[in-house]
Amino acid sequence: MPTLNRGFALTWLGHSTFRLVTRGAKTVLMDPWVEGNPACPQNQKHFDKIDIMTISHGHDDHMGDAVTLAKKHRSTVVCIYEIHAWLQRKGVTTTSPMNKGGTQDVQGVRFTMTQALHSGGIEDGSQVYYGGEPSGFVVTLEDGTRIYHAGDTAVFSDMALIGEIYQPEIALLPIGDLYTMSPREAAVAARMLKPKYIVPMHHGTFPALTGTPDALREELRKQGVASEVVALRPGETLS
Repeated sequence: MPTLNRGFALTWLGHSTFRLVTRGAKTVLMDPWVEGNPACPQNQKHFDKIDIMTISHGHDDHMGDAVTLAKKHRSTVVCIYEIHAWLQRKGVTTTSPMNKGGTQDVQGVRFTMTQALHSGGIEDGSQVYYGGEPSGFVVTLEDGTRIYHAGDTAVFSDMALIGEIYQPEIALLPIGDLYTMSPREAAVAARMLKPKYIVPMHHGTFPALTGTPDALREELRKQGVASEVVALRPGETLS
């Protein structure tokens, strides 16, 4: 398993879901979708605790288990205001809403909400509710390490601002194509963000998500981007 020796552990649970355990022993679950996630290993679907959850947008494959897990673990749910309002109506009382450009400290970990280009309706039975705008997050750990979870997004020029302002060392970028960036667009995103490491996500879950880490490496090479691709398998940890 790749090792950074920083005192944190980042485990890919498949699709866009990650479990992050920080140096301060806080467990952060990003985009909580595990039970229906075909890429999530069975032995990774259960949690001893979840201190914090982040939700990038309202689609079920990014927040499908948010209500159940938040109620069970009393997790602080960091999300855009409209998702907060929907979760409150579902009985989740531990939300901590914010919006793009804002930063908040939650249990010693800092969360900055960033732009993302996608859609974000919340399916609830036969209804689709407005879930606010999709977002990404820059997560700043206790030692200052910054991890950028891009959420579901197309490439956009303001990623250069995210790189300039927050300087994320690790970027979690979707590469699957069709619903998000392909490897080509993700390489352009990396050129603007300038992360040291890229962890590909939102690929391989379904046959339609055709982008691959090898294709990303090739596109990075073509564009002269020096970022290193760390291709985790579902259940594998960057520690």
